[in-house]
Amino acid sequence: MPDAPLVLGIETSCDETGIGIVRGRTLLSNTIASSMDEHARYGGVVPEVAARAHLEEMQPAIERALAEAQVRLEDLDAVAVTSGPGLAGALMVGIGAAKGLAVSLGKPLYAVNHLVGHIAADILSRPSSPSSPGADSVPLEYPTIALLVSGGHTSLLHVRDLTTDVELLGETVDDAAGEAFDKVARILGLPYPGGPEIDRAAVGGDPAAIRFPRGLSRASDLEKHRYDFSFSGLKTAVARWIEREEAAGHAIPVADVAASFREAVVDVLVTKALAACADRGVPRLLLGGGVIANRRLREVALARAAEAGVTVRIPPLSLCTDNGAMIAGLAAELIASGRRPSTLGFGADSTLPVTEIQVAEDSAAAQGTTVGDGTEAGPGAEAGREGTEAGHARTEAGRHGTEADRAGTEARREGTEAGRHDPEVG
Repeated sequence: MPDAPLVLGIETSCDETGIGIVRGRTLLSNTIASSMDEHARYGGVVPEVAARAHLEEMQPAIERALAEAQVRLEDLDAVAVTSGPGLAGALMVGIGAAKGLAVSLGKPLYAVNHLVGHIAADILSRPSSPSSPGADSVPLEYPTIALLVSGGHTSLLHVRDLTTDVELLGETVDDAAGEAFDKVARILGLPYPGGPEIDRAAVGGDPAAIRFPRGLSRASDLEKHRYDFSFSGLKTAVARWIEREEAAGHAIPVADVAASFREAVVDVLVTKALAACADRGVPRLLLGGGVIANRRLREVALARAAEAGVTVRIPPLSLCTDNGAMIAGLAAELIASGRRPSTLGFGADSTLPVTEIQVAEDSAAAQGTTVGDGTEAGPGAEAGREGTEAGHARTEAGRHGTEADRAGTEARREGTEAGRHDPEVG
């Protein structure tokens, strides 16, 4: 990509403030500020606390990303941001910041889907490691099946094209896999976040010691929910098993419980993902999301996929968790494919469907303005022009910029409300 666009991406869908900068498919910066420690005392993510943390971390994170990438804001070709899905208050902070940057810099803005961003993470490579997984020399082949597993999402996708055709095959009907790890960790008396704690507790445990249920895996379930997931019943089964053992006066074998629970989650995830590969005739599986950091999940997926003749791709673990680089990467792909920028008239969409890869694409973007490789830009870039067109663009930017201000104000109000209800917050 000779004139690859320089894009800054903002990701604030949950508890991590992610700022990433890419030039095309080359990763220049992946800066993440996590508020996980603030949520640990509550045993899970508190939306108001997350929104306030994003407000506090946004500017420092952007400055660190620019310094790492060795670029200036003025050098950017475009700004990208997660529009959804995610926590509404948290999303609003990122959207407000992105709109402010795009308008003030006169740059086009791309509002994109968080889940599709996880797929885009696989195509990024560091300049110093062009042969690493996801590098330009090993492009993502289509179609591919993608299994995205995180604290808030568990989704199985059929990806025919990253920028135009992503189909949702199945998703969780209750708890996401990451939530199940957190809840079972709490049952076992382990700290938050539960994923790495369960992994550590499972060392030396027997994954076959306890046969916990595999949700939505019976023949009757598969007729309607072949690719869907359910982990709420598994969590309850663990709690009931522990209750029975304690009532009988038995010591709880924490390592065996942790290993058996983890095995049940991994078994369902891998079985359904490989079933999708077989049913759709797609010998490729992409794994993404923070739970992919689970060692056992990677081991089982790679082993069983090899037996089934399926090639597995896993982005670097630093790009599996929520980050701004994947958002910037997706926007860069949209630009390269000729997609127009988004208008400024979009907001946070906590339930944005994965089929909406880009939000509020401008169907009437001004002619003649280019981004990076020649793609036309939108009203944000027009704001810097002279004459009548500039006046129209500034008027539009002002109208929608007010929405960004309201989003920031709302997020601050939520943070203040959290402090009012709990004196420890703050």
